[in-house]
Amino acid sequence: MRLHPFSVPYRALSRGMSIGLMLFFLGQSLVGTDALPVRLTRPGLFALAAVGVVAVALWQVAYYRRFEYRLTDDGLEIASGVVSRRNREIPLRRIQNVDISRNLIQRALGIAVLDLETAGGGATEASLRFVGYDEAKRLQREIQRLKRGAEESETGESADREVRDDREELLFELATAELALLSALSFDFRYLSLLAFGPAAFPFVPGLTEVAFVGGVVLVAFLVVALWVISAAVTFARYYGFRLTQVGDELRYERGLLQRYDGSIPLSKVQTLTMTENVLMRQFGYATLAVETAGYGPGQTPSGGSEAAIPLATSDRVARLAQDVEPFDVPEFSRPPKRARTRYAFRYGLALVGLAAALGALEVVVGPSSPLPVPLAAIPLAFVLFAPVAAHLKWRNRGYAVGRNHAFTRNGFWDRTTKVVPYYRVQTVIQTKTIFQRRRNLASVVVDTASSAGGAAAAVDLDAEKAAEFRELVGEKLQESLRERQSEDASPD
Repeated sequence: MRLHPFSVPYRALSRGMSIGLMLFFLGQSLVGTDALPVRLTRPGLFALAAVGVVAVALWQVAYYRRFEYRLTDDGLEIASGVVSRRNREIPLRRIQNVDISRNLIQRALGIAVLDLETAGGGATEASLRFVGYDEAKRLQREIQRLKRGAEESETGESADREVRDDREELLFELATAELALLSALSFDFRYLSLLAFGPAAFPFVPGLTEVAFVGGVVLVAFLVVALWVISAAVTFARYYGFRLTQVGDELRYERGLLQRYDGSIPLSKVQTLTMTENVLMRQFGYATLAVETAGYGPGQTPSGGSEAAIPLATSDRVARLAQDVEPFDVPEFSRPPKRARTRYAFRYGLALVGLAAALGALEVVVGPSSPLPVPLAAIPLAFVLFAPVAAHLKWRNRGYAVGRNHAFTRNGFWDRTTKVVPYYRVQTVIQTKTIFQRRRNLASVVVDTASSAGGAAAAVDLDAEKAAEFRELVGEKLQESLRERQSEDASPD
């Protein structure tokens, strides 16, 4: 089968314009020099750009005629290449996610980009640019159906299950009010650290320092509001019309205002569940749920694929939906020892003192220029009093737990993330000790899976003996879960 015919003018126009503009400005920069054999006039520059556009258009016609694909019971076969031919076959077993994306122009033309992601890949395994939207949806459904049929034939399951699996069940739909709330609560407060010393950095008029300082404060406030508005607008456009459904053993989502995505998340390939709550979300009782599959984490596929299974819902509902994806019991978390909290306070205090010393040295070199009634070095020193509070908040939001079938880790104050890792998905368990951790007999344990691009689960700053116990227990649970799954696969049922 071939790509959609509209892919030719779309690709020719989008790529031809860039090539034409490049040739135009390149020729313009060379006018009046000896680099060109002939003198170019403005009409000549436009002609040069037109030649580039025509050349790209002819190349796209050849690309369209030489590109073919075919979906078989074993995988997707693709033949491409204008000058040199490339033949690829992607086995169904390797396919993790099948994502469809369309911008506004593509939606008007009825075409779409279909990307196939595979486990452990550093780039999109295959991309069909561009097929009809109906064809993209057909390929997405057929790939899931063929994969399920191949798995059932190996396990000996009844084919009657296919009838039930094809039914679409709506799991979650983001209402307009929830989308507005998500947009308002999605601001990353870490951005504010960039503006902490903003007013002191602005130039001022001698003799009018108070006015300059007030103007700086107003400007910083304006920048904060602007950042918030931009963040809200991006979030609104990203998750507009979000729907999550389940078809058999696969999750499917739709989202996006300007760029529309239709993606798939195979449940059998789920590596890690990540529940996230920023400061504002925790105050209002909301959270997000992200699903990581082999090779990629949320939002990290080269095609911009799987973003989140649930962009925003109440914390209880997020927990229930997470348990529907990967059944687990909510554990009781153990925090790091209290000496880790002392370590955090000392580290924060040392960083603030270092910043104060740097600002003091700067004032000695360039002279005092701050409109504030106190030296710049005094600003970070004033925050030293809050170092124990920050250390306590960090310590309070860290922890780990061991369940019957899952390992759990929790980290972060501004964005608190709780990771749920099935034991049978664990790849490696690593215990580490830094120089500073050894001084307080602390250690960290990283529970890595095939979705390492999404960030491995980490139990940070545990007591060294507890860390060793946690590492050994996760390793034992891994072996135990693998034996259980092997025995289930070998059972005649």
